[in-house]
Amino acid sequence: MGLDTLGRGALGATLDLLLPRACAACERPVDAAEPGAVCGRCWSRIRLLPQPRCQRCGHPHDRWGCGWCELLPPFVRAVRSVCWTHEGAGSAIIHALKYGGWQGVAAGMAERMARLPWPVDVLAERSALVPIPLAAPRERERGFNQSERVARALAPRWGIPVWSDVVTRTRATVTQTRLTPGERLRNVSGAFGITTGAPARLAGAHLLLVDDVVTTGATLNACAEALFAAGARIISYVTFGRAPAMGDRS
Repeated sequence: MGLDTLGRGALGATLDLLLPRACAACERPVDAAEPGAVCGRCWSRIRLLPQPRCQRCGHPHDRWGCGWCELLPPFVRAVRSVCWTHEGAGSAIIHALKYGGWQGVAAGMAERMARLPWPVDVLAERSALVPIPLAAPRERERGFNQSERVARALAPRWGIPVWSDVVTRTRATVTQTRLTPGERLRNVSGAFGITTGAPARLAGAHLLLVDDVVTTGATLNACAEALFAAGARIISYVTFGRAPAMGDRS
């Protein structure tokens, strides 16, 4: 081991002692050997969606069957999410990325999204990842698009490209957080447009829309409708988090 390596190791140990890393989600100190911006304790405490789940939309259901699929357009093939994010560690992880500026959190989210099971036709056909775009003022304010960060961390794990230039926000929308399902639909209706030249790439493609969280699917559906109208053959959704509907087994 060279002197330079020893020196870097000593410097790193000194910095860890004087300025210990804190978990982006819970703010507790993170062990120097622990990778990523989120501690293992927080990752272990995310609340995975319970089984059984619908084979199409991935939503937990009971003996009465799945009602969440009714929210989806017919051209949406499948939807998958890792965990509930209405509270607890999942919520804190999303908050750290979107509002805390912890862009490194996206890698850990993508790692877990990459393990999600999919129907065999989705695995065989998926052409590209398309992150949900932000309105330009919001992206300037935040400094980045969290969905694009997740998509770019997910792409090498799945071996498919990211197409972040095929769809845009045609107008700014208010945050969906406190809106009712009907208000969410009206808020994002017509909010997405296709970029010049994109239809040639979209024709016949099976796209995977990427977002951090899905609640009612209004935003994803509005974006998917624009892509489908421009020639995409079929679309699936992948998110890190999902908000439970009333009556869900959370």
